[in-house]
Amino acid sequence: MPSDALHGIHTLRALENFDLLGRPIHPDLARALGAVKLAAVRTNRAQGWLAADLAEAIDRACRELVDGRLAPAIVVDALQGGAGTSANMNVNEVLANRALELLGAARGDERRVSPTDHVNLHQSTNDVFPTALRVAALWGLGRLEPAVVGLQEAFQAKERAFAHIVKVGRTEMQDAVLTTLGREMGAYAEALNRDRWRLAQCGERLRVVNLGGTAIGTGLAAPRDYIFQVVEELREVTGLGLARAENLVEATQNVDVFVEVSGLLKALAATLIKICGDLRLLSSGPDAGLGEIRLPDRQAGSSIMPGKVNPVIPEAVTQAALLSIGHDQALTMAAAMGSLELNPFLPLVAHCLLESFDLLARGCETLRTRCVDGIEADEARCRQQMENSTASATALVPRLGYERVGELVATARREGRTIREVAVGSGLVTAAEFDEATSPEAVCRLGFPGGPKSEPEP
Repeated sequence: MPSDALHGIHTLRALENFDLLGRPIHPDLARALGAVKLAAVRTNRAQGWLAADLAEAIDRACRELVDGRLAPAIVVDALQGGAGTSANMNVNEVLANRALELLGAARGDERRVSPTDHVNLHQSTNDVFPTALRVAALWGLGRLEPAVVGLQEAFQAKERAFAHIVKVGRTEMQDAVLTTLGREMGAYAEALNRDRWRLAQCGERLRVVNLGGTAIGTGLAAPRDYIFQVVEELREVTGLGLARAENLVEATQNVDVFVEVSGLLKALAATLIKICGDLRLLSSGPDAGLGEIRLPDRQAGSSIMPGKVNPVIPEAVTQAALLSIGHDQALTMAAAMGSLELNPFLPLVAHCLLESFDLLARGCETLRTRCVDGIEADEARCRQQMENSTASATALVPRLGYERVGELVATARREGRTIREVAVGSGLVTAAEFDEATSPEAVCRLGFPGGPKSEPEP
């Protein structure tokens, strides 16, 4: 063993066997493993299974891991065989050696502090690892939720700022009917509000843990009192509303909860992809595209085309969302491949789930601070496109009827004039009536007011 290593022989074997992803387990998972060990040592001390000085040294080492100070010592690859045993043993060995240091003893003295008999007392990888994953996921959720809320509020601010700007609404990439830019932004905010509600469901799914079930959920080799107390202790350590699963065997066998949570994250990813795609379209051009909004200029867009600025923030966030969807697919397959009393592919589940929390939280924050907050509207262009588009003619259908408005559209196209010019010039509507029919209030109104009207005179 290297003289400066806090880990031991089990970790060394794992480093020799597993070099797939090329990076260690997620930092939150390492910290969460420390929290589980802390709950276990405090329970074992309270019930008299560990001497006070030994328990205090392990307790302090656990707190250092939870705080992140021992994170560099958790070195096993994120993708590993054994359902997370290598990660569990890496943590056990680091905590044992750190406890030995605190006791003034030499590293590796397992008679004084044993990674298995003391740090791992009354535990199994099979209840420790999935419990730690749930804790780490709840921490990730705690970062994601405010990021989604912030993005939602940013779009709500744009909804208010752009409420007066009438523009062309489009379906299937073709001009449809009039709307407002504010209402478009408000729709994005509402979609994110729905994702925000879904994330609340994630917390409920993740808070049920199988700690105390040991190998297959039967509590083998763990005292009954320990099983009942250890989750209470973990709740105290983490400040999370955790609860012991009613059926520990089932909770050890199945990991469909992570599939469900990942699916809710996938829904958020789909929302982000849709929004980012719309922002790219609405800002396209800017001279030969839609150009209805201006995104903040972030960097030069080309090494050969001077003055070109690309929508790099929506593009980057789209990639983060797409990657999280890929993680969902891998996680789903890993969860489906569990066998009998255990799922051996939990390390992949952990990697995909925790990475998705990070990707989406950073994506929401990046989109808000580097794009949405700085969006500006091109009111003149919105107005020009509105007056030139058949979408403005549709606003006259309740007054003039489908056939007559169709004739106006044909005339406008044939003569190269705007719908407004033709409609007002023909005397079918006044300028004031046209402006009212295409006003922000009218295009946002739920239906048109009043009952049937007589057919206007030809």
